[in-house]
Amino acid sequence: MKTKNIMIVGVGGQGSLLASKLLGHLLLSEGYDVKVSEVHGMSQRGGSVVTYVRYGDSVASPVIDEGEADCIVSFELLEAARWLPYLKEDGQIVTNTQQIDPMPVVTGAAAYPEDLVNKMLATGARVDAMDCVALAAEAGNIKAVNLVLLGRLSHYFEFPEEAWMKSIEACVPPKFLEVNKKAFTLGRNA
Repeated sequence: MKTKNIMIVGVGGQGSLLASKLLGHLLLSEGYDVKVSEVHGMSQRGGSVVTYVRYGDSVASPVIDEGEADCIVSFELLEAARWLPYLKEDGQIVTNTQQIDPMPVVTGAAAYPEDLVNKMLATGARVDAMDCVALAAEAGNIKAVNLVLLGRLSHYFEFPEEAWMKSIEACVPPKFLEVNKKAFTLGRNA
């Protein structure tokens, strides 16, 4: 199988690292060679965070270059737009519609860009955007946005739901398991 590339992008503290760990676990359990690389930046200060997940028969490098991502999973709209150059022509974006103001917007030096979903669609990108925060709240914890996004991402894979659930059970602490399973299911069924 040709190597596939997934980028998980967001802002520090949103749960992108758990999402990448869970996705890596799933892909390993399905028999793929998997490489995961995390780039933190100023994540602890609300800065951009990106994780590369590459899988296939044999993966040599964990790094994804511009124009190589089959899928971008984004926790925040501006991050989806920021990483758009990395998406392949026929790639898929799965994004939360949440908007988190970056520092230039907070300080008044810039305005948050408007109508980002339509701007991304105008480039020819396939964009699956939804309010993951509302679904995470419905599941019982707004921090479960990562599992809502993975639930939505699961539509673009042929892995059975049971395989996703096994990876959730392996990666999520027991006290948060039910909320995270519910968040995944809500995202999958949205």
